[in-house]
Amino acid sequence: MHQKAGKIVQLFRQENGFISGEHLSRELGVSRTAIWKHISALRKGGYTIEAVPSRGYRLVGTPDVLERHGIAAAVAGCVVGRRLELREQTTSTNADAFRLAEEGAVEGTVVIAESQSGGKGRRGRIWASPPLANLYCSIILKPDIMPQGAPQLTFLSAVAVARAIELTTPLLPEIKWPNDLLISGKKVAGLLNEMSAETDAVNFVILGIGVNLNMTGEQFPADLPYPATSLKLESGVAVDRSRFAGVMLHELDRLYDEFCRRGFGPIREEWQRRCNANGRQLLVTDSGAEPVRGDFAGIDGDGALLLDTGHNKLHRITCGDVRIL
Repeated sequence: MHQKAGKIVQLFRQENGFISGEHLSRELGVSRTAIWKHISALRKGGYTIEAVPSRGYRLVGTPDVLERHGIAAAVAGCVVGRRLELREQTTSTNADAFRLAEEGAVEGTVVIAESQSGGKGRRGRIWASPPLANLYCSIILKPDIMPQGAPQLTFLSAVAVARAIELTTPLLPEIKWPNDLLISGKKVAGLLNEMSAETDAVNFVILGIGVNLNMTGEQFPADLPYPATSLKLESGVAVDRSRFAGVMLHELDRLYDEFCRRGFGPIREEWQRRCNANGRQLLVTDSGAEPVRGDFAGIDGDGALLLDTGHNKLHRITCGDVRIL
């Protein structure tokens, strides 16, 4: 969307009624003819705009597209979102962000796509990415930490998504170790973080976040290994995707600021409060290793899962699939 057209949409939402062409022209610093051209472009993009002589224009309906201005307004003054890259379609937002980071993109750069042709989850699993339905985004961060601390940012991402769900819907999400968010036991979001690092320093970390917002049951693949859902399916109400994206990025910025100032401790505490395994017995399976059964005992400073396997012995797990018994 052209910047001027985006400003017109923002003004429509602020006024919530008719706006004269003269007022729009004055606010944007362009001619009435230019305003008419931007209105025409918005209509072609799916916006329903009513025009009444002597009253002006009124926004009646909007397409379900992610809007730069709505997202940018939510993260004004933040590190996260200081540069926004919105794309209609891409292979993978993580791959795009990784390339931008290698080219020197500023910390806080966010890549968001309406759809992905090669979205992926943990362990190379496919992440279904239909257009105009969900949120697919990747964020470039450059924390001053050692490489072994980078996995902590996965847990930061999970808390940010959980907060955003609670702030934009009536739903109460739970976090499943290491990187899934659940609603009623069904997966609604996943995280995939990637890193570029030297031996003793992180160059950058890519936080990949996928959240099922308005996906319908028919859009989920039939061969999913675990039950999945969307916020719309669970709440019965469509989610404003631009608002959700802005809220989530704002919460991520708040958490990242706290992480840089105070370390992983506060993030770890909130993550553990939100975890679905509290007070539960777990079975962890991993290809090539014996299954491990034990009581959930939290996560350590590196984000590894801790299981109490009896006799005051803690078993530390860094990868695997977790099932509640």
